Amino acid sequence: MVQRRSRLIGSSIGGQLAASLQALRRALDLPDGYPADAQAEAERAADTVPVAPSASGLADLRDIPFLTIDPAGSTDLDQALHLERTASGAILHYAIADVPAFVSAGGALDAETRRRGQTLYAPDGRIPLHPGVLGDGAASLLPGRVRRAFVWRFVLDDGARPVETTLTRAVVRSRRQWSYVDAQRAIDAGDAPATLLALPWFGAARADRERERGGASLNLPETRVVSPPAGEPGEYALDRSDGVPLEDWNADVSLLTGMAAAQIMIDGRIGILRTMPPAAAEDVASFRSQTVALGMPWAPEVAYGDYLRGLDRSPVARVVREYAAALFRGAGYTTFDGDVPTETMQAAIGAPYAHTTAPLRRLVDRWSLVICDALANGREVPEWTRSSLAGLPSAMARSAAVAGRLDAGSIDRIEAALLAGHEGEVFDALVLNVRGTTARVQIDRPPVEATVTGLDAAPGTSAALRLLAASVPDGTIAFAPA
Repeated sequence: MVQRRSRLIGSSIGGQLAASLQALRRALDLPDGYPADAQAEAERAADTVPVAPSASGLADLRDIPFLTIDPAGSTDLDQALHLERTASGAILHYAIADVPAFVSAGGALDAETRRRGQTLYAPDGRIPLHPGVLGDGAASLLPGRVRRAFVWRFVLDDGARPVETTLTRAVVRSRRQWSYVDAQRAIDAGDAPATLLALPWFGAARADRERERGGASLNLPETRVVSPPAGEPGEYALDRSDGVPLEDWNADVSLLTGMAAAQIMIDGRIGILRTMPPAAAEDVASFRSQTVALGMPWAPEVAYGDYLRGLDRSPVARVVREYAAALFRGAGYTTFDGDVPTETMQAAIGAPYAHTTAPLRRLVDRWSLVICDALANGREVPEWTRSSLAGLPSAMARSAAVAGRLDAGSIDRIEAALLAGHEGEVFDALVLNVRGTTARVQIDRPPVEATVTGLDAAPGTSAALRLLAASVPDGTIAFAPA
């Protein structure tokens, strides 16, 4: 795992950063707490929605030893899985939090979740989609707790292809909550539970299926904000890493489920898909030219996805991935009720796909789960989903725009705080791309991205930059060639 950790932000400028982050929240008009009527609904639901099998009338799947895999410290646990190898392949059970059981259509809680759209992640605390009594409590698949869930069951062949799919509303009980790092460590040591030990096989097989579909995975390094625990004093930092292999394997479970959900909705002629058009021919040609210029040419006989999967972790390969990101554009949501749309594909995946595995954190998944449950079990799709489908794409687009501005604004402010007081110093940087007279660069330590004008350097090369200014209140930094 390639990882870069920034220097910590100490108390000398911590106050400026805290004030700047709060100003960003106000500028984005982010909610502070939950409306009283929506909060009251959530508390009533947490107290009254039946969970015991005898009272709920749901299937009892508590004997399946589910486990969860999430970032360390997570409490809003949407998914739990159990993967068991068989002589012919495997059986995968994937439990998704039964959020629809706790949110009444047309109520105050429903209205507030539609306004929010998704959980927002800020360095100084989450802005959750659901009140904590549900999102971190009664609806979350916490270990050792009996919980309601939609349970997908996939019978997989030896290539991890689903040959049988069912969806059951049930009660489950997760046995343990794993962090990605701890689970990867246990897999590498060979002393992990059977579910974790089967995931490398599953991930490798699903990567082969992606190649068959013509799909492509970008896998850019992710910059994460390292925050102090909620309510505790501490220091912020930035962490840039490629993660651990388990993160991809776990994502493959969600991807498989989203593809199955999309097909169920297409066959049932009602639903909401996550779609993305194929890249325009001129964009593909431009990217191919860029790979040649960078010295890592994409050969005509090699599929796009195979080319990306074959890239190493060198600085130049990082730059190639940055240019490839321009081909992963135009993702959105497509709803239908009756006629199936002409375009159903998510081009990067190479198949129809739907968001359906994160209902605690993403609004649209609640609709996907309810629609798929009805279609898969021969029942009528509830009217509330039909009547509200058309409004989902705009609600998700609004929340995605806010999430993007929050993420970018937060990182800008933390980058400025990391660099404040170091004006005049020279930093080593990797040139990611150049547009006219402006270059986008990646500083190695701390892991900061910036734009620089007047830099005479080609993408993929190194450059020395002098820090001119770093403003914490507005999150701006300025570099010049050194």
